[in-house]
Amino acid sequence: MTILRVKHVVKRFGGLIAVNGVQFDFQKGKISAVIGPNGAGKTTFFNMITGIYTPDEGEIELEGKSIVNVKPDRITGKGIARTFQNIRLFGNMTVIENVMVGMHIHLRGGIVSTLLGFTKTRLEEQQAMDQAYRLLQYVGLASYLNENANSLSYGAQRRLEIARALAAKPKVLLLDEPAAGMNPSETKDLTELIRRIQREMDISIILIEHDMKLVMELSDHILVLDHGEKIAEGSPHEVRANPRVIEAYLGKSALTEEVKL
Repeated sequence: MTILRVKHVVKRFGGLIAVNGVQFDFQKGKISAVIGPNGAGKTTFFNMITGIYTPDEGEIELEGKSIVNVKPDRITGKGIARTFQNIRLFGNMTVIENVMVGMHIHLRGGIVSTLLGFTKTRLEEQQAMDQAYRLLQYVGLASYLNENANSLSYGAQRRLEIARALAAKPKVLLLDEPAAGMNPSETKDLTELIRRIQREMDISIILIEHDMKLVMELSDHILVLDHGEKIAEGSPHEVRANPRVIEAYLGKSALTEEVKL
């Protein structure tokens, strides 16, 4: 069953076509990967899905309904959350406060209610704090809840960003290079966490990642972009053996050699 459908999307920046006619169906409850060499248009593709960019052409549908021209916060409220290639945490806020920020889209009480100390608002805040703590337990950061986010290790900051995204209660979770900068141990832990999220929370996951070992281990389906265009799609086995994918990553000479992606 398709949860997110991207239909012939195009994004131009002046004379540059960053994404050119890409079409792909992301399946509910599955882990999909978007891969390709640097400059392939992967992050631009994510930015269109999350409303940061509006496609110049094409359509994007979440559960059959268009999300083109919908503002990013509204898209989050509809069920799409993301992390970023460059970590975007509030460094001087505590770990638990960072997670609670991710819940704001679902909280009813406003700033006035908070300042006046309305009972319903206090109750809602306590419930939000309890849920944030449970998410921190889930990603293995409960012991750091009162530490500032900028005091965490790099790998822990990545997990905190995932917890904050989960706080928005997404149906679709977009992870932009979640393993970037991680050591092998951190990458292994991340791989296990992503599997748990998909299995236990029934969230559809889409990731951009350069770590091909992680991609091939995790993904049910893979979309391959090169120079803004789709050059392949399929299972990890199909993509690994595709000549166009090998050429895009390793050059034409690699087609005559024994290669592994």
